[in-house]
Amino acid sequence: MAVTSTDPTVLQHALAAGRDRLRALLPGLTEEAVRGPSPLPGWTRGHVLSHIEGVGLALARQARYARRGRLIDVYDGGRPARDAAIEAGHRRSAPQFATALADALDEVEASWAEVGPDDWGRPVRYRDGVLLDAGLAWWRELEIHSVDLDLGRTFGDWSPEFCAHAAEFLAARVPDGVRLTLTPTDGGQDFAHGSGTPVEVSGGLPDLVAWLAGRLPSPPLTGDPLPRLGPWP
Repeated sequence: MAVTSTDPTVLQHALAAGRDRLRALLPGLTEEAVRGPSPLPGWTRGHVLSHIEGVGLALARQARYARRGRLIDVYDGGRPARDAAIEAGHRRSAPQFATALADALDEVEASWAEVGPDDWGRPVRYRDGVLLDAGLAWWRELEIHSVDLDLGRTFGDWSPEFCAHAAEFLAARVPDGVRLTLTPTDGGQDFAHGSGTPVEVSGGLPDLVAWLAGRLPSPPLTGDPLPRLGPWP
């Protein structure tokens, strides 16, 4: 599935489901959960929650401004401002997180709900692309970071549609000179990317995608040695 071929109707449903899952976590947030470590090096769950809040609002405003025919930066102040907001925000208490995230999700939902069938091709500042690119980015952020929270959701919960999209998007991480074939052991189609020395990696489809996303699936994948992936695209 090509990155830009996702049906916007399917995407809207996927975004709504992701937001609903995140909302369902908020009443049960505790201080212990917020302060606990996430699988991401150096980040607590509070860091992950702060990032989800910030990126959700940032991409939602891409939608709002695109519908007005205007371009706006993803983050005011760029990446340094984004990082500073995460560092400041992760120290909030569990009740503060629950309130802030609920408010952010309300704004995010309202922004994307206004997007109509003719809006997805509108230009945005995000990657100098179109609104569909921003919507797909929010899908990736929701799905991947919901697992990073380590509060019950796992790689295995990712849908085949999301896995197909993410595998295509993350193909840019395949190093030069490598023809990488990902072979799902749970059925489905092989994914082949790049050119050069053939390397085959096999495992469950969600685990293959998790590895492409820089996460450590369990059980380990089959492939010796696994190629060193490039930076996030």
